Amino acid sequence: MPRLDELDVEDPPNTQEATRPNGPCQELPERAGTGQERTGKDFGSRVELALGASNHLLNARNSPRYVAQVLQAVTAVATKLERTTRPFTGVGPSEMEARIGAVDLETPLPDTAAALQELEDVYLRDAVYFHDAKYAAHLNCPVVIPALVGEAVLSAVNSSMDTWDQSAGATMIERRLIDWTAERLGLGIDSDGIFTSGGSQSNLQALLIARNHAVAGLRQDPARTGLRLPALLDTLRIFTSEDSHFSIQKSSSMLGLGFDAVISVPCTPDHRMDPAALAEAMAEARRAGLTPMAVVATAGTTDFGAVDPLAEIAALARAYGAWFHVDAAYGGGLLVSCRYRHLLDGTRLADSVTVDFHKTFFQPVSSSALLVRERAVLRHITYYADYLNPQSAALAAIPNQVDKSIQTTRRFDALKLWLTLRIMGADAIGALFDEAIDLAARVGARLEAEHDFELAAPPQLSTLVFRYRPRLDGGGRLSEDDADVLNPAIRAAVFTSGEAVVAGTVVGGRHYLKFTLLNAEATLEDISGIINLLRRTGAGLLRREVAA
Repeated sequence: MPRLDELDVEDPPNTQEATRPNGPCQELPERAGTGQERTGKDFGSRVELALGASNHLLNARNSPRYVAQVLQAVTAVATKLERTTRPFTGVGPSEMEARIGAVDLETPLPDTAAALQELEDVYLRDAVYFHDAKYAAHLNCPVVIPALVGEAVLSAVNSSMDTWDQSAGATMIERRLIDWTAERLGLGIDSDGIFTSGGSQSNLQALLIARNHAVAGLRQDPARTGLRLPALLDTLRIFTSEDSHFSIQKSSSMLGLGFDAVISVPCTPDHRMDPAALAEAMAEARRAGLTPMAVVATAGTTDFGAVDPLAEIAALARAYGAWFHVDAAYGGGLLVSCRYRHLLDGTRLADSVTVDFHKTFFQPVSSSALLVRERAVLRHITYYADYLNPQSAALAAIPNQVDKSIQTTRRFDALKLWLTLRIMGADAIGALFDEAIDLAARVGARLEAEHDFELAAPPQLSTLVFRYRPRLDGGGRLSEDDADVLNPAIRAAVFTSGEAVVAGTVVGGRHYLKFTLLNAEATLEDISGIINLLRRTGAGLLRREVAA
C-alpha cells in the first residue's frame, strides 16, 4: 500500500456508474420454465453492476480507494474551516428544502469529487459551525482532533458493541472507560455502566432501572405480589427541580408513569433545587399514599449551569428509599477540571449518574454514558436472545455489552474518548472546560456593567442568561412585555444575519437570551463583539418599531 504522501487524492477509476441504470432497479422479465432464470444479457448486466458496486466495499483490495476518498473528504472539510468566517450563512429552511429536494437521488454522480462538490452546496456551505468563536448558543462543543481520529477508525472498522463476538477489544476499551469514569465519580468498586447515545437516553435508562427497582420493592407486599406492572405504576413519583432537563418528563411518559408523575421542586434564587422544598414535597407525597420512586438532581442545568446540593438531596432520597440519580450531562466535564472538580463531590452518593462526553469532554456526537453504583441493578435491562446473547453466554462470563444496554446495535463511540485521553490526557480536557467557565465569569461581569442589559443570574458554569432591556428617553427601562417581544426578535435577526448564533430561553415567564460558552479559544473580545451586535440589532428593531 502506498504511503499517504505518495497518494493522488483523485478517485481510482469508477466502474459502477458506467453501468448503473438511471432510476431504481427494475425487475427483469423471467424466462419460461423455472421462472427464476434470466437472459444472458440481463444476467451479465447485473453481474457487471455488482462488480462495479464491490469496488466501493472497504477491504484490502480497495484500501487505496478508501484512503484517497477519505482524504478528499478531510481536505474538503479542512478547506471549509479555513475559509469560514462566521458560524452560519443565514440560509432559511425553504431555500434549503428546495435545494436538497432538487437532487436526483436515482442518478449517481460520476465520482467522489463531484459528490463532495454537491455536498458543498447542500450542506457544508450552510452548516452551523460550532468551532467559530461567534457560536454561543447551545451545548455544542468544538471537538478535539484525537476524537476525530477515533471517529475515522471506529467508522471504518464498524464494530458493533452488542456482543463480544462482534467487538472483542472494543468491549474491553469501553469497559475500562466506564471503570475510569465511575472511579472519578467516586461510585465505588461495585459500579458499572454503559455508553449511550446521549443524556436523554442515559436518563431514560436510569429511570427505567429506578422504576423496576421500585416495582420490585412494591411486590414484596403480599397484597401486590401477583399484580402486573401497569397496576403497580400508579403511585410512583419522580422528584426533580423546576430547572431540570425535559428528558425527565419524557422518560416518565415513556415508562408508563405519565408526565404528571414528575413532581417539580422549586429552586432557590441561584437556580439550585431547594432541599427544604424537596423534603416538603416528598412528605406530602408519602402522606397521600404515593411512592417516591426517584429523585433526580442536576449537575449543570441547561440554562444556568447550576449544580444542585447533591449531598443534601442524597440524604432525603435515602430517607424515603428513593433512587438517587444525578444528571451530569453538562457538568460531567468537571470530572477532569483542575479548578472546579469539587462541584461534583456529591456524585459519590448517587445510585446512577449521566455524563455526556459530547458536551464538556469535547467529543463528537454521540458519546454519553450511564454509570450505576451497583452493577447488579443492570439486570433490570437484561434480556437474553438465543441468537445473540443467550443466557449460557452470561453463565460462561462472556462479556456481551447488550446485557447492559437498552440499545442493541451500538457504535464504538468509546474509542473517541480513549484516543483523546491517550493523546491529550484528562488534565488537558479539563483545562479546556476551565477556560470556558472562566470566560463565562468575565462575560458575566461585562454584562452586569452594561446599562442596557440585564443578567438573570451570575454564571455558575459556562452559560449566561440575560436580556436586552435598554433605558428609554424618559429614564425608565423598556417594559417587561416589550422586552418579551424584542429579545426573541433580536435572536432571530442575528441568526438570519449569520454573524453570530445565540440561544433563547424563558425564565419566570419572561423571554431572555442565552450564551453557552464552550470554546476555549473564544476571548472576551469575541463575546463582547456579540454583545455589541445584539445591542445594535435591538436598537435598530426599536427604531423601526417607533418609526412604524
